[in-house]
Amino acid sequence: MSDEVPHVSDDAGQVAHSPGHQPALTGCPWHDVNEMLQAAGLRPTRQRMALGWLLFGKGTRHLTAEMLYEEATLAKVPVSLATVYNTLNQLTDAGLLRQVSVDGTKTYFDTNVTAHHHFYLENNHELVDIPDPHLVLSKMPDIPEGYEIARIDMVVRLRKKR
Repeated sequence: MSDEVPHVSDDAGQVAHSPGHQPALTGCPWHDVNEMLQAAGLRPTRQRMALGWLLFGKGTRHLTAEMLYEEATLAKVPVSLATVYNTLNQLTDAGLLRQVSVDGTKTYFDTNVTAHHHFYLENNHELVDIPDPHLVLSKMPDIPEGYEIARIDMVVRLRKKR
Protein backbone atom coordinates (compact mmCIF):
# COMPACT_ATOMS: atom_id res chain seq x y z
CA MET A 1 0.00 0.00 0.00
CA SER A 2 1.19 3.50 -0.78
CA ASP A 3 2.25 5.90 1.98
CA GLU A 4 -0.03 8.55 0.55
CA VAL A 5 -3.60 8.69 1.66
CA PRO A 6 -6.01 10.22 -0.81
CA HIS A 7 -8.10 12.94 0.75
CA VAL A 8 -11.78 12.19 0.39
CA SER A 9 -13.80 15.34 0.64
CA ASP A 10 -17.53 15.59 0.94
CA ASP A 11 -19.55 18.77 0.52
CA ALA A 12 -19.92 20.18 4.03
CA GLY A 13 -23.68 20.52 3.92
CA GLN A 14 -24.56 17.18 2.40
CA VAL A 15 -26.15 14.43 4.46
CA ALA A 16 -25.62 10.93 3.16
CA HIS A 17 -28.86 9.09 2.49
CA SER A 18 -29.66 6.12 0.33
CA PRO A 19 -27.40 6.16 -2.74
CA GLY A 20 -28.42 8.68 -5.35
CA HIS A 21 -31.45 9.98 -3.44
CA GLN A 22 -31.34 13.28 -1.61
CA PRO A 23 -34.70 14.15 -0.07
CA ALA A 24 -36.05 17.62 -0.68
CA LEU A 25 -35.44 19.48 2.57
CA THR A 26 -37.83 22.29 3.42
CA GLY A 27 -36.38 23.72 6.62
CA CYS A 28 -39.29 22.29 8.60
CA PRO A 29 -37.63 19.79 10.98
CA TRP A 30 -40.71 17.57 11.28
CA HIS A 31 -41.16 17.31 7.49
CA ASP A 32 -37.42 16.93 6.90
CA VAL A 33 -37.08 14.12 9.47
CA ASN A 34 -39.99 12.31 7.82
CA GLU A 35 -38.29 12.67 4.40
CA MET A 36 -34.90 11.56 5.77
CA LEU A 37 -36.36 8.46 7.40
CA GLN A 38 -38.32 7.46 4.31
CA ALA A 39 -35.35 8.09 2.01
CA ALA A 40 -33.25 5.82 4.24
CA GLY A 41 -35.89 3.08 4.12
CA LEU A 42 -37.02 3.54 7.73
CA ARG A 43 -40.68 3.76 8.71
CA PRO A 44 -41.38 7.16 10.34
CA THR A 45 -42.82 5.87 13.62
CA ARG A 46 -43.84 8.36 16.32
CA GLN A 47 -40.74 7.54 18.38
CA ARG A 48 -38.34 7.81 15.42
CA MET A 49 -39.95 11.08 14.37
CA ALA A 50 -39.74 12.57 17.87
CA LEU A 51 -36.13 11.46 18.41
CA GLY A 52 -35.19 12.54 14.86
CA TRP A 53 -36.72 15.95 15.49
CA LEU A 54 -34.60 16.32 18.66
CA LEU A 55 -31.48 15.10 16.82
CA PHE A 56 -31.72 16.92 13.51
CA GLY A 57 -33.84 19.95 14.39
CA LYS A 58 -30.94 21.83 16.04
CA GLY A 59 -28.22 21.65 13.39
CA THR A 60 -25.02 19.64 13.58
CA ARG A 61 -24.71 17.90 16.94
CA HIS A 62 -22.74 15.29 18.86
CA LEU A 63 -24.88 13.39 21.37
CA THR A 64 -24.62 10.27 23.48
CA ALA A 65 -27.68 8.06 23.92
CA GLU A 66 -27.94 9.30 27.50
CA MET A 67 -27.90 12.94 26.38
CA LEU A 68 -30.67 12.29 23.83
CA TYR A 69 -32.69 10.34 26.41
CA GLU A 70 -32.43 13.30 28.80
CA GLU A 71 -33.57 15.71 26.07
CA ALA A 72 -36.46 13.40 25.20
CA THR A 73 -37.50 13.19 28.85
CA LEU A 74 -37.43 16.99 29.20
CA ALA A 75 -39.47 17.28 25.99
CA LYS A 76 -42.02 14.78 27.38
CA VAL A 77 -41.26 12.22 24.64
CA PRO A 78 -42.26 8.83 26.12
CA VAL A 79 -39.28 6.61 25.21
CA SER A 80 -37.05 4.23 27.14
CA LEU A 81 -33.26 4.41 27.07
CA ALA A 82 -33.29 1.09 25.18
CA THR A 83 -35.50 2.65 22.47
CA VAL A 84 -33.11 5.59 22.22
CA TYR A 85 -30.16 3.21 21.74
CA ASN A 86 -32.08 1.14 19.18
CA THR A 87 -33.14 4.22 17.24
CA LEU A 88 -29.62 5.70 17.24
CA ASN A 89 -28.22 2.39 15.96
CA GLN A 90 -30.91 2.17 13.25
CA LEU A 91 -30.19 5.74 12.13
CA THR A 92 -26.46 4.96 12.08
CA ASP A 93 -27.00 1.78 10.05
CA ALA A 94 -29.14 3.80 7.61
CA GLY A 95 -26.33 6.35 7.14
CA LEU A 96 -28.12 9.25 8.85
CA LEU A 97 -25.75 9.35 11.84
CA ARG A 98 -22.08 8.63 12.36
CA GLN A 99 -20.85 6.83 15.47
CA VAL A 100 -17.69 8.20 17.12
CA SER A 101 -16.19 6.26 20.02
CA VAL A 102 -14.14 8.00 22.68
CA ASP A 103 -12.16 5.93 25.21
CA GLY A 104 -14.03 2.79 24.19
CA THR A 105 -16.51 3.62 26.94
CA LYS A 106 -18.36 6.61 25.48
CA THR A 107 -20.02 6.69 22.07
CA TYR A 108 -21.23 9.88 20.46
CA PHE A 109 -23.63 10.06 17.55
CA ASP A 110 -22.78 12.77 15.03
CA THR A 111 -25.45 14.29 12.78
CA ASN A 112 -22.69 15.35 10.34
CA VAL A 113 -21.95 12.17 8.36
CA THR A 114 -19.39 13.74 6.02
CA ALA A 115 -15.71 12.77 6.29
CA HIS A 116 -14.25 14.83 9.15
CA HIS A 117 -12.35 14.48 12.43
CA HIS A 118 -12.93 15.60 16.02
CA PHE A 119 -11.50 17.26 19.09
CA TYR A 120 -12.55 15.68 22.37
CA LEU A 121 -12.53 18.24 25.19
CA GLU A 122 -11.68 16.09 28.21
CA ASN A 123 -12.68 18.66 30.84
CA ASN A 124 -16.18 19.13 29.36
CA HIS A 125 -16.66 15.62 27.91
CA GLU A 126 -17.55 17.35 24.66
CA LEU A 127 -16.92 16.29 21.08
CA VAL A 128 -16.46 19.04 18.46
CA ASP A 129 -15.60 18.98 14.77
CA ILE A 130 -12.06 19.85 13.72
CA PRO A 131 -12.61 22.83 11.41
CA ASP A 132 -9.76 22.00 8.97
CA PRO A 133 -11.24 20.00 6.05
CA HIS A 134 -7.77 19.42 4.60
CA LEU A 135 -6.43 17.48 7.58
CA VAL A 136 -4.93 14.21 6.30
CA LEU A 137 -2.83 11.38 7.66
CA SER A 138 0.58 11.26 6.00
CA LYS A 139 1.15 7.50 6.36
CA MET A 140 -1.23 4.59 6.69
CA PRO A 141 -0.48 1.14 8.09
CA ASP A 142 -0.50 -1.86 5.78
CA ILE A 143 -4.00 -3.28 5.55
CA PRO A 144 -4.37 -7.04 6.09
CA GLU A 145 -5.24 -9.03 2.97
CA GLY A 146 -8.96 -9.21 2.30
CA TYR A 147 -9.77 -5.94 4.10
CA GLU A 148 -10.34 -2.36 3.04
CA ILE A 149 -10.54 0.87 4.99
CA ALA A 150 -14.18 1.66 5.77
CA ARG A 151 -13.42 5.06 7.26
CA ILE A 152 -10.84 6.80 9.41
CA ASP A 153 -11.83 8.38 12.70
CA MET A 154 -9.31 10.71 14.25
CA VAL A 155 -10.09 12.05 17.71
CA VAL A 156 -7.62 14.58 19.12
CA ARG A 157 -8.00 14.77 22.90
CA LEU A 158 -7.62 18.23 24.44
CA ARG A 159 -7.49 19.39 28.06
CA LYS A 160 -7.04 22.76 29.72
CA LYS A 161 -3.42 23.71 30.39
CA ARG A 162 -2.38 23.29 34.00
